[in-house]
Amino acid sequence: MSILIGFLLTLHVICCFLLVFFVLVQKPRQEGLGTAFGGGITENLFGAGAGTILTKITTWLGIIFFATTISLAYLYSNHEPRGDSLEEKLKNLPVKETSPEKKPAAPDASPSPPTSDRL
Repeated sequence: MSILIGFLLTLHVICCFLLVFFVLVQKPRQEGLGTAFGGGITENLFGAGAGTILTKITTWLGIIFFATTISLAYLYSNHEPRGDSLEEKLKNLPVKETSPEKKPAAPDASPSPPTSDRL
């Protein structure tokens, strides 16, 4: 199952980058960010019908993005950890019993004089 999660996660990241790229390359109606990439470069690259091709590619990438998102959410919610996660390691640590610290008795400030029997 972790191989499937890894594959879907890789596909998801690649799809995200491609989706951002194709959205930025599209020629908007107001000639906004599309002119930043050379204006007519998409027509030269994809032909005269570049708008429809880029729109179809963006639509399919959006569908793939949502499908991988839903699949990854489902797989992660049903994925059981292998037991080597940080949470499992912290649960299995031995608990050390601690008692309140006892302060050592403070020595008397005035030393007592030695007693002698000879006086």
